[in-house]
Amino acid sequence: MRKSLSALAIALFTSGAVLAQKVEFEEFTMDNGLHVIMHQDKSAPVVVTSVLYHVGSKDENPERTGFAHFFEHLLFEGTENIERGEWFKMVTANGGQNNANTTEDRTYYYEVFPSNNLELGLWMESERMLQPVINQIGVDTQNEVVKEEKRARVNNQPYGSFMAAVKENLFTKHPYRWAPIGSMEHLDEATLEEFYDFFKKFYVPNNAILVVAGDIEYDQTKKLVEKYFSPVQKGAEVPKVNVVEDPIREEIHATFEDPNIQLPMYVTAYRFPSVKDNDTYALDLLIAYLTGGKSAPMYKKIVDEKKTAMELMAFTHPYLVEDYRMSLIAAIPTPGTTREQIQEDIDAEIKKVQTDLISERDFQKLQNTIENAYVNQNSNLETLAENLATNYMLYKDTNMINTEIEKYRSVTREQIREAAQKHLQSNSRLILDYVPATE
Repeated sequence: MRKSLSALAIALFTSGAVLAQKVEFEEFTMDNGLHVIMHQDKSAPVVVTSVLYHVGSKDENPERTGFAHFFEHLLFEGTENIERGEWFKMVTANGGQNNANTTEDRTYYYEVFPSNNLELGLWMESERMLQPVINQIGVDTQNEVVKEEKRARVNNQPYGSFMAAVKENLFTKHPYRWAPIGSMEHLDEATLEEFYDFFKKFYVPNNAILVVAGDIEYDQTKKLVEKYFSPVQKGAEVPKVNVVEDPIREEIHATFEDPNIQLPMYVTAYRFPSVKDNDTYALDLLIAYLTGGKSAPMYKKIVDEKKTAMELMAFTHPYLVEDYRMSLIAAIPTPGTTREQIQEDIDAEIKKVQTDLISERDFQKLQNTIENAYVNQNSNLETLAENLATNYMLYKDTNMINTEIEKYRSVTREQIREAAQKHLQSNSRLILDYVPATE
């Protein structure tokens, strides 16, 4: 549920609370260290097979950024038993679909098949883990794919470098300071041996979580998992990133020029502690209250009433979670509005929640939002599988998928105010002017 609730501020629901259903599951850890989670859902004849590798962009060498995202692509190239170019054809031919994604903290692969192809999904993921083909032709091919992706999504996209600009100013030591897509120069300079070494270090069963969810039988599934994943050898212990940022004690001011935009965007950003921090749940509710949709106080004041901004968006980054988090407020000003005017309006709304308790009505609306987000997120089998894996990765407690909602319910209005006083201080934030490039 972490991805959903961290992004509450993106869309604030106003409907009534709904009853959350308990998610049942079984789990075990194999001798090679692979943690396996199984969830039975007989409502449809489909099954999800997914593997979360606990490796993201933060695990990269600063001189070789982009490796984790690159491997997201590279490990679809083929295996000893799946010829190059056949992976997607095999999935489609058997009525399935698949995808993958990479964040700062992890890489996630999944397939969705008709349930009679459960064994195929497990075999394919075991092949990816056991014996992928990593050769120069695959590296060269995916290098071009990644470059095109960066051109389309970052280099030629209006505001495409916005998130990277925030991160590189909020973080000075931690590897969260670079984007998961990384540097194309670093990928060009990397040798084939470096790619081998990265795979051997991180893509091992003791650094992975396998989730099988859907129309399954537990005993049969466990036997199939043992059949296909037992041959994978346990790897060396995987080192974890342990980099601590110095506290921000003075407001940071920065400017970024984007040649793809005509209107500036004024950003106010805060660095928050990890999701495992005690203040996490109060902070999520605080940001959702302030900026969650067009009915939120900050949007109504700045966009609707004062009309100093044409658009305002705010959210806590949904994927940057394990070591630190960051929350952003971004406004595109109306013509003639200065950065100082925008900042004054933002700070006025922040000051209110630092001084006064939010109303009981708004507080109940936040609780309803939590309930809806929880049910909506876990009603989708694919997302449910990812949430099971993520909870185990972050907390070593898969049952957080059921109990985390109580942590949100237990937050008080006083705790929301305390979180604002503690974490939304002007001397511990970034003020970024994201502006059109000059000649």
